[in-house]
Amino acid sequence: MEHTKQRPPYGMIIVLMIGAFIAFLNNTLLNIALPSIMKDLDVGPSTVQWLTTGYMLVNGILIPTTAFLIQKYSVRRLFLAAMILFTAGTICAGLANAFPVLLLGRMLQASGSSILMPVLMNVMLISFPIEKRGVAMGIFGLILMFAPAIGPTLSGWIIQHYEWRMLFHFVAPIAIVVLLVGFFMLRDKKGKVDMHLDILSLLLSSLGFGGLLYGFSSAGDKGWSSPHVYVTLIIGAAALLVFIIRQQKQENPMLNFRVFKYPMFALSSVITMVVNMALFSGMLLLPIYVQNIRGISPLNAGLLLLPGAIIMAFMSPVTGRLFDKFGGRVLAVLGLAIVTVTTFMFSKLEMHTTYLHLILLYSIRSFGMSMVMMPVSTNGLNQLPTRFYPHGTAMNNTLNQVSGAIGTALLVTIMSTRTKTHATELAKDAMAHLTSAPTKASMAEMKQQITLKATLEGINDAFLVATGIAAVAFILAFFIKRAKQGEDDQTTSKAQPRQSAALAKE
Repeated sequence: MEHTKQRPPYGMIIVLMIGAFIAFLNNTLLNIALPSIMKDLDVGPSTVQWLTTGYMLVNGILIPTTAFLIQKYSVRRLFLAAMILFTAGTICAGLANAFPVLLLGRMLQASGSSILMPVLMNVMLISFPIEKRGVAMGIFGLILMFAPAIGPTLSGWIIQHYEWRMLFHFVAPIAIVVLLVGFFMLRDKKGKVDMHLDILSLLLSSLGFGGLLYGFSSAGDKGWSSPHVYVTLIIGAAALLVFIIRQQKQENPMLNFRVFKYPMFALSSVITMVVNMALFSGMLLLPIYVQNIRGISPLNAGLLLLPGAIIMAFMSPVTGRLFDKFGGRVLAVLGLAIVTVTTFMFSKLEMHTTYLHLILLYSIRSFGMSMVMMPVSTNGLNQLPTRFYPHGTAMNNTLNQVSGAIGTALLVTIMSTRTKTHATELAKDAMAHLTSAPTKASMAEMKQQITLKATLEGINDAFLVATGIAAVAFILAFFIKRAKQGEDDQTTSKAQPRQSAALAKE
């Protein structure tokens, strides 16, 4: 293959990785800050989760266009556009005094990061041959996992000493420096490509993915029986179906569903979607448990997640090497067994679960996760012909965002609805056992105890559902086989512009 003979464009990859690192860091900075934002801007859990879900919503809408963008524009133009959007969003969020302004800033950030990740993934795929790709992706994983490793702890320290807006003030100057470095360093050229974005496909994609994500996200606040929820879900599903049918009939589809005719890619997509849904349970529910129920400081809440994130970061190159040697199935089966067992253990949280127990459990769960995500998705992408790489990475990233957002919304909805149910039951039980007329002070204390206990039970129920989700991925992992690159079939290769190795030239 022509692209294997060229030296990988390390300069370009480093600049892209720094940009992606900032985007990743910013995403994990916010999880620990959610309780502080809830208090400061006076919003509830189902509203504040929009800072995570809204971010994913924009990603879910924009990522399907990245396959088109990668083929039409140079890496330089895409990187600069992405960093300008991300920087503008960071500044906007840092100046926010109301929740809608903060959400707007987050969505602008998302529009930048949604372009950044697929561009980097595509450059990585066309720069390294299959036999070296596991190690390359592993090092890529190490750098990007380092952001989640330091994110929560850094966030906890900043929130303990400053207000939450400082998180954005801290990222903004770094983003500006990265933008300037990219402006002067990136020099790749791309010949004029005669491609046009199908506006109807873009509208259908936005309505489809956006409708599904919005419907799932609204369920936590409004309940599943609300027309606001089920009408949005029906419209989203219908638009997505029409979008898929339209893509199948087009010569140059915006998002190419033909990638699913490669069985290992299709299987890897399903597994990573399911794992993503389970993954967000730990990232979202644990900070709520630790800070709201246990009253642990933001800094200690961040430190709780640090060992697990470090394990994921440093295991990434190791799993890359193991993947090149043994393939994806052994890693995925072992990793998912660990994830399923530890997620189940998280469904047994109590009011006095020790800090050490939480650290160990989260660290072991992270060790399991590190053996799943990169090997499974790399194995799937390895089966695709070169010209399908932009579509494969766009599809992967779209499904990751959609499944992450649906998983987040679903688990927050379960936590919220089960908390209400438990609160009603506990209140009835408490009133039945009263022996004398309660005082105002004792009633207030009892109400607080019921709220804490009900929230704890709601979190446990959400973790139990996440266990079921992880178990599905564990079963599917047994069907993984080592992928061999598929052949370019001539019927579609004429219709698809071949991805040139020139993209990777500096």
